[in-house]
Amino acid sequence: QLQLVESGGGLVQPGGSLRLSCAASGFTLGYYAIGWFRQAPGKEREGVSCISSSGVRTNYASSVKGRFTISRDNAKNTVYLQMNSLKPEDTAVYYCATKGINYGSDYVGTLESPHEYDYWGQGTQVTVSS
Repeated sequence: QLQLVESGGGLVQPGGSLRLSCAASGFTLGYYAIGWFRQAPGKEREGVSCISSSGVRTNYASSVKGRFTISRDNAKNTVYLQMNSLKPEDTAVYYCATKGINYGSDYVGTLESPHEYDYWGQGTQVTVSS
């Protein structure tokens, strides 16, 4: 069974950095595109970034472009989200997810349709506050 586990969240001051990890168990992460999503209290879940199974193709929400970097280490079965220049509006629970289907190494996935993703981690809280 596909399982994803996020880690690396925490409390950070505005302008600070965090690196989130998404580790897979029970399957080979390298076969699938992975997306990072976030959900703030009272708001809908929104796409943050996604990466193809090869790691060559990436996509970012406009709100995080230039500040966040997604990457993956398929040998470690892990996807990362490096978050720099954090802002209070980045505060949310962050989730990684996959559709669990191998669409090919160049398929990067979508950020606009979280409901298309079938496998989710439990989330990790990121709080940006002074």
